[in-house]
Amino acid sequence: MEAAPKTGTTRGQGRLKMVNFEILENHISRETQGLSNKYLVVRRGKPFKVTLVFYGRMWNPKTEYLALQVLLGEMSARMLVYFSDKRSDPRSWSARIYPGDIGHRVVTIHVCAPALSSVAQYQLMVHIVGSHERSSYAAGLFVLLCNPWLKGDCSALTFVESTMQCDEHTFLFSLEEDPVYMPLDAQRQEYVKSDYGVIYMGTDHNFSQQPWSFGQYEPGILEACLQLLQVSPQHLSNSRKDYVLRENPAYLSRIVCAMVNSSDDMGLLEGRWKGSYKGGVKPTEWSGSADILHRWMASKGNPVRYGQCWVFASVLCTVMRVLGVPSRVVTVFNAAHDGDGNLIAEEFYSSTGDRLGLSKDSVWNFHVWVECWMRRPDLGAKYDGWQVVDPTPQERSAGVYRCGPCPVVAIRRRCLNTPYDTAFLYASVDADIVRMIVRSGKVVGRKVDTEWVGRLIITKTIGSDAPEELTDSYKRKKICRAPRSGPPEEVCHRSLNVMSRLPNEDGSSLDVTLSVDGEPTLGKGIDLTVTVTNLSNSTRVLREHLNAQLKEFNSSPEKSFWKSHQEVPIQPFQDLTRRHSIAPSEYEAFLAGDDIVKVAVVIKDLKTKERVLATQDFNLSSPKISIEVDGGDSIQVKKEHQALVSFTNELNKTLSGAVLTVEGYGLLQGKQEARLTILHPNEKIVKKVAIMASTSGTKMLTASFSHSGSSGAISRSYHKVSVTTQ
Repeated sequence: MEAAPKTGTTRGQGRLKMVNFEILENHISRETQGLSNKYLVVRRGKPFKVTLVFYGRMWNPKTEYLALQVLLGEMSARMLVYFSDKRSDPRSWSARIYPGDIGHRVVTIHVCAPALSSVAQYQLMVHIVGSHERSSYAAGLFVLLCNPWLKGDCSALTFVESTMQCDEHTFLFSLEEDPVYMPLDAQRQEYVKSDYGVIYMGTDHNFSQQPWSFGQYEPGILEACLQLLQVSPQHLSNSRKDYVLRENPAYLSRIVCAMVNSSDDMGLLEGRWKGSYKGGVKPTEWSGSADILHRWMASKGNPVRYGQCWVFASVLCTVMRVLGVPSRVVTVFNAAHDGDGNLIAEEFYSSTGDRLGLSKDSVWNFHVWVECWMRRPDLGAKYDGWQVVDPTPQERSAGVYRCGPCPVVAIRRRCLNTPYDTAFLYASVDADIVRMIVRSGKVVGRKVDTEWVGRLIITKTIGSDAPEELTDSYKRKKICRAPRSGPPEEVCHRSLNVMSRLPNEDGSSLDVTLSVDGEPTLGKGIDLTVTVTNLSNSTRVLREHLNAQLKEFNSSPEKSFWKSHQEVPIQPFQDLTRRHSIAPSEYEAFLAGDDIVKVAVVIKDLKTKERVLATQDFNLSSPKISIEVDGGDSIQVKKEHQALVSFTNELNKTLSGAVLTVEGYGLLQGKQEARLTILHPNEKIVKKVAIMASTSGTKMLTASFSHSGSSGAISRSYHKVSVTTQ
């Protein structure tokens, strides 16, 4: 890198020929290789090398001193360069030369940033000062990130004050350890360096997995993540304060969380959950973060359209991994949105089982958020570890659409006053759900379900696409409904009285369950079983109302597409089993692959008018698309490979206007399609494509199949490709 004298420098401007940032060596030693081919990228708390090359007369340590200066906005830190391996103050920048670092007109300096330095792009200056001359040079720019590899030294433990404004306390920790330090290398590889993930979607009864390319090694992604910080309202209103607070990963996550959605600022993504997606991309069509970040940069800060929870979360995970904060994407099945803060979600149904949109509360079939790993000195050591950060704009936190960081352990321990947003997140995984049957504006049936919400919480397993269950990390088994006395860390409701539960007062003499048999698959019948138990000693005549309706994953009900109404007698203390099947011809006009269906049954006693409700959600599995890469799933950079993509019509009908679409960010330019006017049963549609990767890492080929009789793609498939340099 050529050294340019800073404007206003004095004599001796021509002495320094070059400043070499030793990018390749520094990137390898600092675990930042691939993040940028434009800037030096290093991690705080560990030295990196800078080599000075002189034209002629070198710096003379006997008559001159050499100093480096780092600049960040209006702030700067100046450090004298020492010949020493003496331990330096871990709170200050340091620069030193070791034996063997000086050669002919060359000197190598080891620069180290404090473990609590701000994450940002810095400018480096070189100063040579003697008794008769002074020279200053602008050496260039470098990027400083968090360091999950930086373990502290127990001998360096000290008391420090929290920089967060939650509790006025001091805490004991090492100034030489990064707050995001993660002990196991396998964890760091998975949660920081891996550019590939899996998003679990659907229902806990039958969930599917969608691969996601985090894309942190794609060109321009580092710059986009830094730009996201630069255009935040906090930076634009007070850049100095923002830079100072960026040393704290909790602050970073809170800023990025707000910036991923565009509800309050120049954020990345605009959300949409229903209606037309015209003018943007349907959320289900995204397969990676890089395309979204590139579009945002190209639009100069206008939001990218459109996102839903898994898109918001996956992009947040990308940004946090780039910044050096270990992060993972987590799916909560049956996640409650508690609109009124009482830890209870209410659902209303008609007397025939139709779900009604009468409540501000909702229970999403699945909701996706992020866990970030960090220490929490503002809360105390017991809250260190995984923190929930949710960028989907649901409720405001301190006036802004963001959520977290909230310690997972605080959710499990029910410490509802813990910053940030613990009560809302606790309700997401452990609220009671109250289902009510409404007729003529009156509640005629009511049941409390304490087990439905948060039935399954999972993330990707380290080194595998298999799910790792996290449910026990978030939830304890409910022992009683009323608030309990006990140690603060076990109950922690303090001034909040919302922990008390509604009693289950249905007092019903009927018991009903509803189940979905097998794995519902598009093109095949959907089998349902209703079991009714008569708990009384009298014969009864019942009316069975069974209803199926399409629903959005965020719980918004759609119009019913199938109903069944029948009268059935039941004997005293009898168990009655009723089996039903929804034929493909009855749902194909309404459903596509991976759509979510809510089925509900209302059993009514015709004499006593007693009504009992049971519900179940499921998603339809879609026919598979085959994707094969010649030579296997490991390819070389900048070398062409062939991929064969095919779909076989396994439905029992002829499809018209069949379209097979293939795309792959970083592998293909744009979309490629194969079309057939008619696709008969058991007939195959095939598309062969040439793929080539420009960068290493994990890439994905994605394929979708649709036909003129479907409202969208009835099948989507993804194929992981590992790209190597050799």
